[in-house]
Amino acid sequence: MSQTETHEIRIKRLFRKTRFGIFVLFGAIVFATSTLSIRTVSSQLEEEYESNSANIAKNIADSSVDILLNRNLATLQSLIDQFVEIQSIRYIYITSDTGEILTHTFVPGVPEVIRESDPHATEPVERSLPGMGDFVEIGSPILAGQAGTVHVGMDLDLVRLKIQRATGQQIALICIILIVGVLGSIWFVRLAVTPLEELLSYVVGLARRDADDLNDAKVLTRDDEIGEMARLMLHAVRGEAPGAASNPGSGTD
Repeated sequence: MSQTETHEIRIKRLFRKTRFGIFVLFGAIVFATSTLSIRTVSSQLEEEYESNSANIAKNIADSSVDILLNRNLATLQSLIDQFVEIQSIRYIYITSDTGEILTHTFVPGVPEVIRESDPHATEPVERSLPGMGDFVEIGSPILAGQAGTVHVGMDLDLVRLKIQRATGQQIALICIILIVGVLGSIWFVRLAVTPLEELLSYVVGLARRDADDLNDAKVLTRDDEIGEMARLMLHAVRGEAPGAASNPGSGTD
């Protein structure tokens, strides 16, 4: 291996920490951005679906007042069956003021978890129903709870799937930016390494050969700091040559 190749390797090692630092920096940015994106999208989608479920429960509660007063359970069943067709809504059931389940959309029957729950609860609560999945249940009182309560179950699995799709697209975009950024930074580092390699090669030439042989070196034509350093070194070598020639040996008086 020549001395020039050895010096090139040393320069590459010099910028190894810089490249590693750039990669770590971009990685930290991607991790932080992805984490924030996942939390934001997850929170917004969950709030949106919970709000929609609450609105549906309220609409059913408002629409079922007359039906309940007339005890027309068939019409009430038809009403909640229509709302179950809405995406993300998996089940609906209505309880009376005494806690009795008047109508529901469960097939073949009401799960035991539902029967054991508070029939008058209106706050969002997470439920795991065997054979069905995970849900968030939201209730809405009918006539302030005097006529019963409407309960709407939102499918958490579907919400999570949409969250994964939304965040997956954002993470993919961020990863592309990471790759482009790292490759671009490596290219910019290479732009800085190349003139340094030229300068180091020139300095090696000054040390090994007569300075007059390197008067036309390409590095001397640069108009940046590298060119200035090369010209300064050439002038320094020229200034030392006459003295060295007149006093070749160190000698003593």
